[in-house]
Amino acid sequence: MSTLDNVRDAIPDYARDLKLNLGSVLATTGAPGLTEKQIWAVAVASAIASRNVPFTRDIESAAAPHLDAVYLNGARAAASIMGMNNIYYRFLHLVEDPEYAQMPARLRMNVIGNPGIDKQDFELLSLAVSAINGCGTCVASHERTLRKHGLSREAVQSAVRIAATVHAVARVLEDAAGQTIASEAQAAA
Repeated sequence: MSTLDNVRDAIPDYARDLKLNLGSVLATTGAPGLTEKQIWAVAVASAIASRNVPFTRDIESAAAPHLDAVYLNGARAAASIMGMNNIYYRFLHLVEDPEYAQMPARLRMNVIGNPGIDKQDFELLSLAVSAINGCGTCVASHERTLRKHGLSREAVQSAVRIAATVHAVARVLEDAAGQTIASEAQAAA
């Protein structure tokens, strides 16, 4: 049985839609406009952004046949830099004081200029992570860049559908693990 099958089997019955969606969005037929490499890189970056370490390792394992070490590192880099940028740029948006936007960020972001993978793919990963982290400014910026460079709306939507599904599965699996621990603690008491 594959790692992805094990993940899907671990999803509780109440989240059956997520189980079905996970199988769908991680296939080229369910992610129109994206290559297998893009699908799996988005999945890995999204899993990292969702902060469920065991699930992230499972997604990385399922992605291994589709991604080389360079693309795996690119997914990690996108999740890492967007983890910082999404907080910073969401603050600039939410504070409603234009003077902050005029101040230099003074944060290193060199990986954006030289991500080590195709720049359009890095933008796609950054978009997915930004959607998970809820930074409207970053989502809009990455979407505009992708569209300007010829990526279709369907491909953009596919990336966000992957991010949404992977994030939801990560959260559900985290909750299920917590419920198991609580049940075991009650049984031991």
